[in-house]
Amino acid sequence: MAAEPMDIVPEAGSNLMWVEKYRPEDFSEIISHEHILTTVTRLIESNRLPHLLFYGPPGTGKTTAALAVARQMNGKPWRTMTLELNASDERGINVVRDRIKNFASTRQMFTSKGIKLVILDEADSMTNDAQFAMRRIMEQYTKNVRFILICNYVNKIIQAIQSRCTRFRFCPLERTSIETRLREIATLENVNMDEDAVPTIIDLCEGDMRKCLNILQSTYQSFPIVNSENVHTCTGSPSPEIIDSIWTQLLESEFNECLQNVQQIIKNNGMALADVLRLIHKNVLQVEMSPAARSFIVKEFGELEHRLSHTSQEEVQIASFVSIFVIAKSKMT
Repeated sequence: MAAEPMDIVPEAGSNLMWVEKYRPEDFSEIISHEHILTTVTRLIESNRLPHLLFYGPPGTGKTTAALAVARQMNGKPWRTMTLELNASDERGINVVRDRIKNFASTRQMFTSKGIKLVILDEADSMTNDAQFAMRRIMEQYTKNVRFILICNYVNKIIQAIQSRCTRFRFCPLERTSIETRLREIATLENVNMDEDAVPTIIDLCEGDMRKCLNILQSTYQSFPIVNSENVHTCTGSPSPEIIDSIWTQLLESEFNECLQNVQQIIKNNGMALADVLRLIHKNVLQVEMSPAARSFIVKEFGELEHRLSHTSQEEVQIASFVSIFVIAKSKMT
């Protein structure tokens, strides 16, 4: 059984999110993407920094790298030389015409060096009209300002802007890098942590450092000890034991019995079918089975996930989930 959550009264100043408290401030503190950081450093030192486009999965250090660029370029007054916007909130053409253009068109009075930076986070949320308006500003004020666009999906950025930027893809962080950083922070925060906690957190986050730190902090503040069981309880994700029991039912039981048991397991543990689907998918790829059965399951999983994302009734989709394996077993025989 998982430990009961503690009643914790936070000390003054202890409610700061660890994601911000331990955010790297310069390139030397960033734990991955050495080739990207080396290239950007060389461009800054040679005073030839182009517009930049950072893209990749969330939690991989894109915003941190952009802020580090601002600090390295302009030193202590970097905040006055930087306009930081979240394009998902301020994504219309009026923001581009007013705030961004006004910032880009003016120069600093008391400094002769340094180039202004416009950092646009979640730029893939900008409307096409706003992107086309920004394209012209990027050309017109290139002597005075550089743009750093940050997004998850580069295909949502128009080609006219992509061609004006140097693109860098931020890959999910490596397990060893995440593990080292998590253990450092756990030591600094005096976290009572079991050895099995770190691999569990890394498996749940899939290379997302932000998510790793949030899970570590949430579990630490909710339970007296951070271990695998409490991490699963805090995040609401199925434990390996539960996934193994569902997997056994899918492979060994007939349809009616399997459906009843799987429904009971999901209901008793308060799980979402989407989470079960994601973890069972790993088993499908690892276990030996015929190519026809494996390809059928993967294809049907895609269809099932699509239906779940469109708010289909979950009870009906659980039956569909079980039936996928009934048909796959017939293909294996």
